Amino acid sequence: MMSNSPTFLSRLTRSPVAHDAATATETRAAFGDLAPELAGLLSATAGCSPFLRDLMTREGVWLREALSAVPEAAFDRLLADLAAVPSEQLSDALRLAKRRAALFTALCDLGGVWPLEQVTGALTRLADMAVDLSIRTGVAEEIRRGRLPGATPDDAADGAGMVALAMGKMGAGELNYSSDIDLVCLFDETRYKGVEQEARQSFIRVTRRMTALLSDLTAGGYVFRTDLRLRPDAAVTPVCLSMAAAEAYYESVGRTWERAAYIKARPCGGDLAAGNRFLRTLVPFVWRKHLDFAAIQDAHDMRLRIREHRQLNRALAVEGHDMKLGQGGIREIEFFTQTRQLIAGGRDASLRDRTTVGGLRALAAQRWIPQDVCEELVTLYRAHREVEHRLQMVQDAQTHTMPASAEGVARIAAFCGMEEGAFRTGLLDRLSRTDRLTEGFFAPGAAEEPLPDLSESARSIVEGWSSYPALRSDRAQQIFRRLRPAFLTRLSRAANADEALVALDGFLRGLPAGVQIFSLFEANPALIDLIIDIAATSPDLARYLSRNAAVLDGVIGGSFFAPWPGVGALVEDGAARMAEAADYEGKLDAARRWMKEWHFRIGVHHLRGLVDAFEAAKNYADLAEAVIAAVWPLVVAEVARKHGPMPGRGAVVLGMGSLGAARLNAGSDLDLIVIYDAAGAEASDGPRPLAVRPYYARLTQALVTALTAPMAEGKLYEVDMRLRPSGRQGPVATALESFRSYQETEAWTWEHLALTRARPLAGEMSLRAEIEDFRRGLLHAKGQGAGVRADVAAMRTRLQAAKPAKGLWEAKNGPGRIMDIELMAETAALIAASPARGVEAQLRAGGKASVLSDSDQQTLTDGYRLLWRVQAATRLITEGTLDPATMGEGARAFVLRETGEADADALTARIEQVAGLAARVIDAHLGEVEDGETHHAD
Repeated sequence: MMSNSPTFLSRLTRSPVAHDAATATETRAAFGDLAPELAGLLSATAGCSPFLRDLMTREGVWLREALSAVPEAAFDRLLADLAAVPSEQLSDALRLAKRRAALFTALCDLGGVWPLEQVTGALTRLADMAVDLSIRTGVAEEIRRGRLPGATPDDAADGAGMVALAMGKMGAGELNYSSDIDLVCLFDETRYKGVEQEARQSFIRVTRRMTALLSDLTAGGYVFRTDLRLRPDAAVTPVCLSMAAAEAYYESVGRTWERAAYIKARPCGGDLAAGNRFLRTLVPFVWRKHLDFAAIQDAHDMRLRIREHRQLNRALAVEGHDMKLGQGGIREIEFFTQTRQLIAGGRDASLRDRTTVGGLRALAAQRWIPQDVCEELVTLYRAHREVEHRLQMVQDAQTHTMPASAEGVARIAAFCGMEEGAFRTGLLDRLSRTDRLTEGFFAPGAAEEPLPDLSESARSIVEGWSSYPALRSDRAQQIFRRLRPAFLTRLSRAANADEALVALDGFLRGLPAGVQIFSLFEANPALIDLIIDIAATSPDLARYLSRNAAVLDGVIGGSFFAPWPGVGALVEDGAARMAEAADYEGKLDAARRWMKEWHFRIGVHHLRGLVDAFEAAKNYADLAEAVIAAVWPLVVAEVARKHGPMPGRGAVVLGMGSLGAARLNAGSDLDLIVIYDAAGAEASDGPRPLAVRPYYARLTQALVTALTAPMAEGKLYEVDMRLRPSGRQGPVATALESFRSYQETEAWTWEHLALTRARPLAGEMSLRAEIEDFRRGLLHAKGQGAGVRADVAAMRTRLQAAKPAKGLWEAKNGPGRIMDIELMAETAALIAASPARGVEAQLRAGGKASVLSDSDQQTLTDGYRLLWRVQAATRLITEGTLDPATMGEGARAFVLRETGEADADALTARIEQVAGLAARVIDAHLGEVEDGETHHAD
């Protein structure tokens, strides 16, 4: 029956079956002038719905005209006619529009002319207009009577600062056929300073007048039943309250169900701009910055309370089943969708769709639910809503409950165009499928497993958990009781269960609160395996995790195990996360959350063997570079706000040491230098101008503070700036000319060595290039002196005296170990005038320049690579030194896997071997010096 023509008739695809044949025959005769298909639709509809039959009789003339037009145009005309009505005729006009809209949308629905979303969208458009006209009319009357202080007649156009927020199905554009409309009425108190009390009373009168205008039953019927009970603390607050009062309520005592309600909230009448501003202030309340799995338990508890209150906990049956709140009903799908949105929507704004279908599809797109589950729930939701509409169309009743009699069910089956038996079977199947898809999500791990057998010492530890801060609340204890068997069962499989239990105990002891993270574990059991893995390998990382449990958000965020994105993508990601915060401190806290998630990701990937020590080292360095690149513009803008833009060409941040060489470990700090070029400028130009030197000193200190200050989310990095000219005694920021002059005439050989690893990370691009050109030229000039090797030898002697090796698996300090090899590599690069920064590249450069023989180069490279693997593993496990005699089995297994050795003795022997060989090579090249003097440039 479909064609390319857009008329109502050409788009008919279905029809009810007349339940009352006599009424159907009578109606067909009354509309015998219409096309047979249209007359058939009307007669079958009348044979199922006394309400719609009466509307056809009452609005027959208008209906004929509407059915002859394009359906969308007919509905638009209906709204346009309503909008043009004088205020004194508004009550009758609203009721006339509602009757016609009810009839027309029903026929579009029953005939398959409009899909569900277009039907509910049309009903919502009418509700929006009704609310807006009612508010503007009421406000205009208050202004006319002089009861709204300071307002003029023009102010009525935007409700004089009053707004109605559409909640629930109206907010989502999903009004059902006989819906209440849920509204929260607010006013912008900032427009009424000093007269807020009088304004409040005026807006309360407007709200009550609006409610009566929409809800009162007259000879013309009613428009919409209006419910104002979703406002803050409805039992004690007025029907319209200030936005400031509402915001204070949600910030202090707002509950999960209110957060869920505001997913769909939307300004629908009055001052829409003020309403949108208010909703933006609620974003932190609705959309939590961390994944919020505790919302699952809240939603589950709410479901159970609703079922208990309405006595819906009974066997599934067609008669009397509540299609909205009952088992497998509409609310189950809505709760499923909204709860998932609340969990993750704070981190991903793409999930904040107001509609149920849109929300499900957004969740599937971001892999929060499987695509097939999404599509099945969409199909079930639409089918449930159509049945709900048929129930309400019979008598325009606000009901969601199937009839209690077989005859009543037969009517609904006919209204759906189905034979009764097939309707019953299909309905029960859909309800069961909905229940199966949603129930496991809301009630994970409902059955508590028995505890495994525990040793005396283990039982003592487990019994002590109840005293920890994370388990103080009844709710946390309830969730953890369901989790505890899973934790202990997985612990029993660890290489050393007792050792892993002690580490897990440290993790639990350090948690400041438990509901959120325990809910997270319950919804994602694979995280328990990860926690046990971490506890069994790295107690330090487990303790870190207890203090920064929010980093687990990233594990289930969809991309935790994706390939490493690289510096560019990281900078974009970090800048986007910071941009979501409103102020400078908020942006720095956002940077800390973001950095910790990525830092934790690198550690987990290394721990689980997804990357090796060298990949992890590059990832840590990429992350640090991205943090600096993202934070630097933020710091520059903040200083510029106070003191004006950077005078001259600007400044560059140089990474030194391991950061410059792009090889960090889990515990690395950052060696930085800031170099600026005033280019003749004497001071900044801003609200509080500063001379060039204090300006750049303040800018540098602001960068250091941004990176190191302990904030609510901790700190980013420790920063060391001692590699700048003159070390601690020199200014924190160095002028370009001073830097050039110092390096050429005053710097010591060790400072030239440090420059072999310097790398520009952020700042003005041409200045970065100029500094790099200078670095290369300086290395060429300063590496040729006869005293270079003697200077390095003297420095090496002092370093080894100050930092001896501290254990069998010491990788960093001592002869032939990492610092010693790095020193030799830097020396080779300096003598060879090579721009290379990484150890292996510097050693290769030394080989090409005949500073090192091929065998010496290979010996140093082999030793360094083994020692770096040990060092990287060590820093992931502990801040101290690894002792193979006392370390845990999990940690030992990790180090052995990383180094490829069979056991601890073999690794100890190999470390001694490679360090000894490397030390002999370095001894041969640097020799001994007697005077202990080091040289600086002439």
